[in-house]
Amino acid sequence: MAGWGRRASLEIALFLVLLLCIIHEDVAAARIRRPRPAGAEKVFNVMRFGAKKGGSIDCTQAFADTWIAACRGPLSKGINTRVVVPNGVFLVSASLFEGPCTATGIVFEIRGTIQADTDISNYPNNAWLGWDTVDNMLIAGSGTIDGQGQKVWEYNDCKTNPNCIHLPSAVHFDDITNSMIRNIHVQNAMGFNLHIVNSKSVRVKNVRIIAPGKSPNTDGVHISKSSNVSIDNSFIGTGDDCISLGPGSIDVSINNLICGPGHGISIGSLGKGPDEMDVTGIKVKNCTLVGTTNGLRIKTWPGSPPSNARDMVFSDITMKDVMNPIIIDQGYGGGDPVSKPSKVQVSDIVFENVKGTSGSEVAVNLMCSKAVPCSNVQLNNIQLTKALAAREITSSCVNAKVGYSGAQLPPAC
Repeated sequence: MAGWGRRASLEIALFLVLLLCIIHEDVAAARIRRPRPAGAEKVFNVMRFGAKKGGSIDCTQAFADTWIAACRGPLSKGINTRVVVPNGVFLVSASLFEGPCTATGIVFEIRGTIQADTDISNYPNNAWLGWDTVDNMLIAGSGTIDGQGQKVWEYNDCKTNPNCIHLPSAVHFDDITNSMIRNIHVQNAMGFNLHIVNSKSVRVKNVRIIAPGKSPNTDGVHISKSSNVSIDNSFIGTGDDCISLGPGSIDVSINNLICGPGHGISIGSLGKGPDEMDVTGIKVKNCTLVGTTNGLRIKTWPGSPPSNARDMVFSDITMKDVMNPIIIDQGYGGGDPVSKPSKVQVSDIVFENVKGTSGSEVAVNLMCSKAVPCSNVQLNNIQLTKALAAREITSSCVNAKVGYSGAQLPPAC
C-alpha cells in the first residue's frame, strides 16, 4: 500500500511537470504568433546595403543608404529602428547622417570598426561622421571609431597659421536633441574626437577617447552653442583639451572623468570672435587628471568683445603631477593683455576639494583682466603639493577678487 502511495505521488508529480511543459509551449507559441506591437524595432544592417568588410573597399555610400532607410524610409515610419555595423573593419569617408527621421527613435550600433579614409581632400566640411537634425538617437556598441589621424596630423599647421583650417572631427553632432553616445571607443581622430554644437539634451557616457599626447588639436570632447549636456564615467587622453567648452555652453555637467594625457578640462578659449554667447552653469565633479599640462582652466583672448563666463563649480578633483592645476588665463593666445585686455567677465567660480600634486611652482594662477577683473572666485579646501618637492609652491592672483575657506595649500594670495 505504501509503495502504491509513492507511485501515485510520483505519477502526480510527473503529470504536473508535463502540464507545465504544455502550458509553457502554448504560451511560447502564442508569443511567436503575436503580431508585432506598435513601436517594435526594425534592424538595418550596413552589409545588406552593400558595405564590405576588410577596410579596403569604400563603404561610404552603403552607410548613407542604410541611414536613409532606417531614418526616413517607408519601413521606418513610426517605429524604432537600428542601424548595425557588424564585426569587421569598414572604410568610410565623409558622411552626413541627416534627419529629421520618420522613425520614432534610432539606434546606431557599432560592433566592429569604422575606419576613416585618410585622403583629406574627401572632407569638405571638416567633419568625418556627422549627425545633423536628429532627435531621440542612441549611438552605442562595443566597437571603435578610428580616425587614422596619425597619417594626416603632419598637415595641421594651426600652431603657425592663425587662419588654419582644422582637420575633420571624428564624430560631429549638429542640432541633436534628446540623444546619447555610450560605450563607444574613439581613437586617433584627425581633429576633434567628438564635437557637439547647436544641440540640446545630449549625454556622453562610458566612452573611451584616446590619441597620442603630441597629436595636434585632438580635443576629446568640444562643446559649443549647446545646453544640458552631460559627460559621465569616461576616459579621455589626447593631445589637446580632454574637454573644452566653447561659447554658448550652458548647463554642462562632467562627472567621473579620468583625463590624461592632454591639456586638462578647459573653459574656452573665449573671446576670439565677435558676438560670442556666454558660458554658464558648468559643473565638474569627481574627476582625476594625470600628467596633463593644465588642470582646471578658464582661457580668454586679449582684446576680446564683451561676454560672460560665470556660475561654475569644480569640486572633488584629484591632480597627479599636473603642470598648472588651477589657472585662469585672460591673456591666452598671444597679443597684449595690458593694452588690449579681455572683456570676458569671469565671475561666480568655485574650486573646492581639489587635491594632489603640481608639476609647477605656481599651483594656483589667476591671471584676470584689468578691464573686467574676476569677481567672486572661491577657493575652498585646496590641498596641492609640489610633485618633486624641490621648492614650496605658491599662488598668484592678478585682478581677481578671491574668497577662501578651509585648507589652503598653497597659501592664499
